[in-house]
Amino acid sequence: QVQLVESGGGLVQPGGSLRLSCAASGSNRALGAMGWHRQVPGKQRELVAEITGDGSTRYSDSVKGRFTISRDNAANTVHLQMNALKPEETAVYYCKATVPGRFADYSYWGQGTQVTVSS
Repeated sequence: QVQLVESGGGLVQPGGSLRLSCAASGSNRALGAMGWHRQVPGKQRELVAEITGDGSTRYSDSVKGRFTISRDNAANTVHLQMNALKPEETAVYYCKATVPGRFADYSYWGQGTQVTVSS
């Protein structure tokens, strides 16, 4: 069972920056893709950014150029640097990690960390 622990959320003013971190533990296999999703009450959880084990990245169109995802495979951590934050990006941000299985990939989620963008 993989455990994911997020940190780095909080309150930031519009235009400010935050760095989210997620540490994974408990896997006896190399992790596959890791990423960040966010969810606002009443709306579906949406992908923010994702990074594969070999470093390929993809981003939601709304965050391209402002957010940067990175990972440390040796430490099983993934980070999300968020710059120029907007009030509408207030949400709970969730870390996700996949573990390749024999027949399918298994997905694990963290508990979430609140990001509030407000003056």
